[in-house]
Amino acid sequence: MLIRITLKFCAIFPCLVFCQLAYSLSVEEAKDKANQVCAACHGKDGVNAVLPSYPILAGQHADYLNQALMDYKSGARKNAVMAGIAGTLSKSEMLGLANYFASLPSPLNVKRRQ
Repeated sequence: MLIRITLKFCAIFPCLVFCQLAYSLSVEEAKDKANQVCAACHGKDGVNAVLPSYPILAGQHADYLNQALMDYKSGARKNAVMAGIAGTLSKSEMLGLANYFASLPSPLNVKRRQ
């Protein structure tokens, strides 16, 4: 009985994970969302932030940005402003924003994995 349940779980779980990760915002939707919630502090291009202490988002690795947003939302990473913003975002919006900012040109010296 336990083996059957385990096998069913192993068969279904990858599908659930893939479906969740596969959907994210389109490039245009992500750009619009970035202009709504990110640009006021990080700049429209993800480079020219309002304050020098705000991080450059453009060119960062998408998985890093996505994880940072999830951590702000869960409280694992502490910043009151970012927690409030990330708290309003869905998983697909976080993934779309992460992919969008990762695709932008950056002054950072970051080598991207191909």
